[in-house]
Amino acid sequence: MLTIYGVYRSRASRNYWMAGELDIPFRAVPVVQARRLVDPQAETAPLNTRSPAFLAINPRGTIPAIDNDGLVLAESLANNLYLARTHGGPLAGADAAEEGQILDWTLWAANEIEPHAVKIVLAYDAEPNGPARGRAIVEAATKVLETWFGVLEARLSQHAHVVGDRFTVADLNLAEVFRYAQSQTALFDRHPGIKAWIERCQSRPAFRAMMAVREAEPA
Repeated sequence: MLTIYGVYRSRASRNYWMAGELDIPFRAVPVVQARRLVDPQAETAPLNTRSPAFLAINPRGTIPAIDNDGLVLAESLANNLYLARTHGGPLAGADAAEEGQILDWTLWAANEIEPHAVKIVLAYDAEPNGPARGRAIVEAATKVLETWFGVLEARLSQHAHVVGDRFTVADLNLAEVFRYAQSQTALFDRHPGIKAWIERCQSRPAFRAMMAVREAEPA
Protein backbone atom coordinates (compact mmCIF):
# COMPACT_ATOMS: atom_id res chain seq x y z
CA MET A 1 0.00 0.00 0.00
CA LEU A 2 1.17 3.53 -0.75
CA THR A 3 2.12 5.70 2.23
CA ILE A 4 2.61 9.44 1.75
CA TYR A 5 4.60 11.26 4.41
CA GLY A 6 3.99 14.98 4.75
CA VAL A 7 1.31 17.47 5.69
CA TYR A 8 -0.87 18.71 2.85
CA ARG A 9 0.56 22.23 3.31
CA SER A 10 3.80 21.19 1.68
CA ARG A 11 5.06 19.74 -1.58
CA ALA A 12 3.27 16.57 -0.49
CA SER A 13 0.17 18.19 -1.98
CA ARG A 14 1.50 17.07 -5.38
CA ASN A 15 1.57 13.44 -4.34
CA TYR A 16 -1.83 13.58 -2.65
CA TRP A 17 -3.31 15.10 -5.83
CA MET A 18 -1.66 12.41 -7.94
CA ALA A 19 -2.97 9.61 -5.73
CA GLY A 20 -6.43 11.11 -6.08
CA GLU A 21 -6.16 11.28 -9.86
CA LEU A 22 -5.09 7.64 -10.00
CA ASP A 23 -7.81 6.67 -7.50
CA ILE A 24 -5.40 4.53 -5.53
CA PRO A 25 -5.65 3.87 -1.79
CA PHE A 26 -3.02 5.48 0.37
CA ARG A 27 -2.14 6.17 3.98
CA ALA A 28 -1.33 9.76 4.90
CA VAL A 29 1.24 10.36 7.64
CA PRO A 30 1.27 14.07 8.63
CA VAL A 31 4.93 15.06 8.93
CA VAL A 32 5.35 18.80 9.52
CA GLN A 33 8.28 20.96 8.44
CA ALA A 34 10.75 21.40 11.33
CA ARG A 35 11.14 25.10 10.45
CA ARG A 36 7.55 25.66 11.55
CA LEU A 37 8.28 24.51 15.11
CA VAL A 38 9.96 26.36 17.96
CA ASP A 39 11.75 23.19 19.09
CA PRO A 40 11.39 20.27 16.68
CA GLN A 41 13.32 18.03 19.08
CA ALA A 42 11.01 18.63 22.05
CA GLU A 43 9.29 15.56 23.48
CA THR A 44 5.91 17.11 22.75
CA ALA A 45 6.80 18.11 19.17
CA PRO A 46 4.71 16.50 16.45
CA LEU A 47 6.34 14.19 13.91
CA ASN A 48 8.49 16.50 11.82
CA THR A 49 11.31 16.52 9.30
CA ARG A 50 13.95 16.40 12.08
CA SER A 51 12.27 13.65 14.10
CA PRO A 52 14.44 10.54 14.38
CA ALA A 53 11.43 8.41 13.44
CA PHE A 54 11.03 10.26 10.16
CA LEU A 55 14.76 10.48 9.43
CA ALA A 56 14.84 6.71 9.66
CA ILE A 57 12.45 6.69 6.69
CA ASN A 58 13.92 9.62 4.76
CA PRO A 59 17.45 10.53 5.87
CA ARG A 60 17.27 13.66 3.69
CA GLY A 61 14.79 15.13 6.17
CA THR A 62 12.45 16.50 3.51
CA ILE A 63 8.80 16.06 2.70
CA PRO A 64 7.16 14.47 0.95
CA ALA A 65 8.46 10.96 0.98
CA ILE A 66 6.50 8.00 -0.26
CA ASP A 67 6.75 4.33 0.62
CA ASN A 68 5.20 2.00 -1.91
CA ASP A 69 5.47 -1.55 -0.61
CA GLY A 70 8.98 -0.95 0.66
CA LEU A 71 10.26 1.35 -2.08
CA VAL A 72 10.98 4.77 -0.56
CA LEU A 73 11.30 7.84 -2.80
CA ALA A 74 11.73 11.41 -1.59
CA GLU A 75 11.45 13.89 -4.47
CA SER A 76 7.89 15.11 -4.97
CA LEU A 77 7.95 15.43 -8.76
CA ALA A 78 9.84 12.17 -9.21
CA ASN A 79 7.33 10.49 -6.90
CA ASN A 80 4.57 11.46 -9.30
CA LEU A 81 6.49 10.24 -12.34
CA TYR A 82 6.99 6.91 -10.58
CA LEU A 83 3.32 6.63 -9.65
CA ALA A 84 2.26 7.41 -13.22
CA ARG A 85 4.65 4.81 -14.61
CA THR A 86 3.55 2.23 -12.05
CA HIS A 87 -0.18 2.65 -12.45
CA GLY A 88 -0.33 3.57 -16.13
CA GLY A 89 -3.52 4.97 -17.58
CA PRO A 90 -3.95 8.31 -19.36
CA LEU A 91 -1.74 10.23 -16.90
CA ALA A 92 1.30 8.22 -17.94
CA GLY A 93 3.25 8.47 -21.17
CA ALA A 94 1.70 6.44 -23.98
CA ASP A 95 5.12 5.63 -25.44
CA ALA A 96 8.81 6.42 -25.01
CA ALA A 97 8.44 9.75 -26.79
CA GLU A 98 5.72 10.95 -24.41
CA GLU A 99 7.64 9.68 -21.41
CA GLY A 100 10.63 11.69 -22.57
CA GLN A 101 8.51 14.81 -23.01
CA ILE A 102 6.93 14.37 -19.58
CA LEU A 103 10.36 14.08 -17.98
CA ASP A 104 11.67 17.02 -20.01
CA TRP A 105 8.89 19.39 -18.98
CA THR A 106 9.01 18.23 -15.35
CA LEU A 107 12.75 18.87 -15.05
CA TRP A 108 12.33 22.21 -16.79
CA ALA A 109 9.74 23.28 -14.23
CA ALA A 110 11.90 22.07 -11.34
CA ASN A 111 15.01 23.86 -12.62
CA GLU A 112 13.68 27.07 -14.16
CA ILE A 113 10.33 27.82 -12.49
CA GLU A 114 10.30 26.45 -8.98
CA PRO A 115 13.42 28.19 -7.58
CA HIS A 116 11.90 31.59 -8.37
CA ALA A 117 8.27 30.71 -7.62
CA VAL A 118 9.27 29.43 -4.18
CA LYS A 119 10.79 32.82 -3.36
CA ILE A 120 7.38 34.36 -3.94
CA VAL A 121 5.66 31.85 -1.65
CA LEU A 122 8.20 32.32 1.12
CA ALA A 123 7.87 36.10 0.91
CA TYR A 124 4.13 35.85 1.42
CA ASP A 125 4.53 33.23 4.17
CA ALA A 126 6.74 35.68 6.05
CA GLU A 127 4.33 38.56 5.50
CA PRO A 128 0.80 37.14 5.03
CA ASN A 129 -0.76 40.57 4.44
CA GLY A 130 1.48 41.11 1.44
CA PRO A 131 5.25 41.38 1.23
CA ALA A 132 6.65 44.75 2.18
CA ARG A 133 10.24 43.96 3.11
CA GLY A 134 10.20 41.11 0.59
CA ARG A 135 8.69 43.13 -2.25
CA ALA A 136 12.04 43.42 -4.05
CA ILE A 137 12.46 39.64 -3.87
CA VAL A 138 9.00 39.09 -5.36
CA GLU A 139 9.59 41.62 -8.12
CA ALA A 140 12.94 40.07 -9.03
CA ALA A 141 11.48 36.56 -9.09
CA THR A 142 8.54 37.69 -11.22
CA LYS A 143 10.89 39.35 -13.70
CA VAL A 144 12.76 36.08 -14.22
CA LEU A 145 9.52 34.10 -14.47
CA GLU A 146 8.22 36.41 -17.20
CA THR A 147 10.63 34.87 -19.71
CA TRP A 148 9.92 31.29 -18.72
CA PHE A 149 6.17 31.86 -18.69
CA GLY A 150 6.55 32.85 -22.31
CA VAL A 151 7.98 29.40 -23.09
CA LEU A 152 4.97 27.56 -21.69
CA GLU A 153 2.57 30.15 -23.14
CA ALA A 154 3.92 29.37 -26.61
CA ARG A 155 3.38 25.66 -26.04
CA LEU A 156 -0.17 26.13 -24.79
CA SER A 157 -1.05 28.42 -27.68
CA GLN A 158 -1.00 25.31 -29.87
CA HIS A 159 -1.82 22.54 -27.40
CA ALA A 160 -4.46 22.25 -24.69
CA HIS A 161 -2.06 20.19 -22.57
CA VAL A 162 1.67 20.09 -22.03
CA VAL A 163 2.14 16.61 -23.52
CA GLY A 164 -0.18 14.75 -25.87
CA ASP A 165 -3.82 15.64 -26.23
CA ARG A 166 -4.87 14.90 -22.65
CA PHE A 167 -4.17 15.72 -19.02
CA THR A 168 -1.02 13.88 -17.90
CA VAL A 169 1.37 13.86 -14.97
CA ALA A 170 3.28 16.60 -16.81
CA ASP A 171 0.31 18.95 -16.44
CA LEU A 172 -0.07 18.03 -12.78
CA ASN A 173 3.61 18.51 -11.97
CA LEU A 174 3.82 21.83 -13.79
CA ALA A 175 0.53 23.11 -12.37
CA GLU A 176 1.77 22.47 -8.83
CA VAL A 177 5.01 24.34 -9.53
CA PHE A 178 3.27 27.26 -11.27
CA ARG A 179 0.75 27.46 -8.39
CA TYR A 180 3.48 28.95 -6.23
CA ALA A 181 3.39 32.09 -8.37
CA GLN A 182 -0.40 32.49 -8.51
CA SER A 183 -0.35 35.40 -6.08
CA GLN A 184 1.09 37.39 -9.01
CA THR A 185 -2.19 37.73 -10.87
CA ALA A 186 -0.84 40.25 -13.37
CA LEU A 187 1.78 37.73 -14.46
CA PHE A 188 -0.93 35.20 -15.27
CA ASP A 189 -3.11 37.84 -16.93
CA ARG A 190 -0.23 38.56 -19.32
CA HIS A 191 -0.19 34.87 -20.24
CA PRO A 192 -3.83 33.92 -20.89
CA GLY A 193 -2.94 30.47 -22.16
CA ILE A 194 -1.28 29.58 -18.87
CA LYS A 195 -4.07 31.17 -16.88
CA ALA A 196 -6.73 29.13 -18.67
CA TRP A 197 -4.65 25.96 -18.49
CA ILE A 198 -3.99 26.15 -14.74
CA GLU A 199 -7.66 26.90 -14.13
CA ARG A 200 -8.55 23.73 -16.05
CA CYS A 201 -6.04 21.74 -14.02
CA GLN A 202 -7.31 23.13 -10.74
CA SER A 203 -10.94 22.46 -11.64
CA ARG A 204 -10.32 18.72 -11.60
CA PRO A 205 -12.11 16.88 -8.77
CA ALA A 206 -8.90 15.32 -7.43
CA PHE A 207 -7.26 18.74 -7.11
CA ARG A 208 -10.29 20.23 -5.37
CA ALA A 209 -10.41 17.30 -2.95
CA MET A 210 -6.73 17.70 -2.14
CA MET A 211 -7.09 21.45 -1.61
CA ALA A 212 -10.06 20.98 0.70
CA VAL A 213 -7.91 18.91 3.03
CA ARG A 214 -4.97 21.29 2.64
CA GLU A 215 -7.03 24.35 3.54
CA ALA A 216 -8.43 22.59 6.60
CA GLU A 217 -4.95 22.06 8.01
CA PRO A 218 -3.47 24.58 10.44
CA ALA A 219 -1.45 27.23 8.60
